[in-house]
Amino acid sequence: MAETHTNGYSISSLNIPKVHFTKLFINGEFVDSVSGKTFETIDPRTEEKIADIAEGDKADVDLAVEAARAAFDHGPWPRMSGSERGKIMMKFVNLVEEHLEEIAALDALDVGKVLSHGKAREIPFAVNTLRYYAGATDKIHGKTLKLANQLQGYTLYEPIGVVGHIIPWNFPVGMFFFKIGPAMAAGCTMVVKPAEQSPLSALYCAHLAKLAGVPDGVINVITGYGPTAGAAISSHMDIDCVSFTGSTEVGRLIMQAAAMSNLKSVSLELGGKSPLIVFDDVDVDSAINLALMGGFANKGEYCVCSSRIFVQEGIYDEFVTKIASYTKGLTVGDPFDPSTMQGPQADKAQYEKVLSYIEHGKRQGATLLTGGNPCREKGYYIEPTIFTDVKDDMLIATEEIFGPVMCVFKFKTIEEAIARANSTSYGLAAGIATKDLNIANTVSRSIRAGIIWINCYLAFDADSPYGGYKMSGFGREFGMEALYKYLQVKSVVTPVHNSPWL
Repeated sequence: MAETHTNGYSISSLNIPKVHFTKLFINGEFVDSVSGKTFETIDPRTEEKIADIAEGDKADVDLAVEAARAAFDHGPWPRMSGSERGKIMMKFVNLVEEHLEEIAALDALDVGKVLSHGKAREIPFAVNTLRYYAGATDKIHGKTLKLANQLQGYTLYEPIGVVGHIIPWNFPVGMFFFKIGPAMAAGCTMVVKPAEQSPLSALYCAHLAKLAGVPDGVINVITGYGPTAGAAISSHMDIDCVSFTGSTEVGRLIMQAAAMSNLKSVSLELGGKSPLIVFDDVDVDSAINLALMGGFANKGEYCVCSSRIFVQEGIYDEFVTKIASYTKGLTVGDPFDPSTMQGPQADKAQYEKVLSYIEHGKRQGATLLTGGNPCREKGYYIEPTIFTDVKDDMLIATEEIFGPVMCVFKFKTIEEAIARANSTSYGLAAGIATKDLNIANTVSRSIRAGIIWINCYLAFDADSPYGGYKMSGFGREFGMEALYKYLQVKSVVTPVHNSPWL
């Protein structure tokens, strides 16, 4: 497995004032936590401390919610015309684009994301998503209602209020904008809690929002831990909606907290165990490229990771031989090196979790086709790993690993592929590789998942809604569907007397 070496990137090498990523961001200002506590954010390349970050907890969440509530109840943001909000959001877009290099570098330092990918794809997509919602601000319309009897009515879409966003560490910048974009467009104010593993870019982007002219209190960022800061957001009596992306286990806790507090609305984008079904009419090399992208992109730290590859028996042997060869050529190394294709896992806990699943696979009798080992003496690097001879009930086939571990299965018929693909508690995404339109139509309508990719994978778009079935959650990111979850629908009805038309 090829390895590369660090090129000297560090916080001190970036043109960012340190205050912008070490404190909480409340009501337009960077402030220390009430308790004065801090926690370390660790560079997964070196296992060394990057910086000490303010550790927010309930007291800090209370202050952030107070600021967000004041900004919503009395501030200008919800009261602006849609076009006015859109202009400010476009300024925000432009600032993020101007500082793309710094933002990508912060995520590479924090969680080992490959810098070249962040600059070329992830952050441009996040920017385009924010731009999409900036363009939607003046397109939020209600309906005129044709009512029975002598009545007339119409509906209003109004911002839901103060929103709590709890975001994961695998796509820190992307998730930040996927969530704040539609909430801002709707006219909401918000409290954002980035994952404790990846606080840096969220704090920096909040600073850019202020420079763009976003009013104080609209975006507040509380760094800290889930059981304290995250729990305080989920149970807060003055937060009107919570949007969470993360594990199914934590999603349950958030739903419970929302129900036990003020019955705030909840949107959950949770785990996945997504299948990629490869039929034997495809070009094998093209299908392998899809499998490698789906299984190993972002080092497998993807909720839509195609960790279950079902290959029809006619091409199974060729597929397995070739994908093993391709995988051995993937470069694992420092995310700042242009030749790197896979960086380190986000933190030590995730690194150890992935290695433990690999050991489970071995013990339960799966065949280790390639990979399976740590890389390098320092840092959280793991070889891209493929198992064959995997039973559908094995741990590596049923649980979300969230790392570069792929299982390859053999199947015979369409019916078998559909049944086995659906044999999971998750339902986030699925891929289909076939040249047969009838197969593509049948399978795409039969798989119970929120997004189906046919002859492509990870084909996200700001206009294409994305979310889960079953234990992968509910609610949607992207598209106008994401905007509507931050809006309340109000009906207004008045009598109409002596009108010639009803």
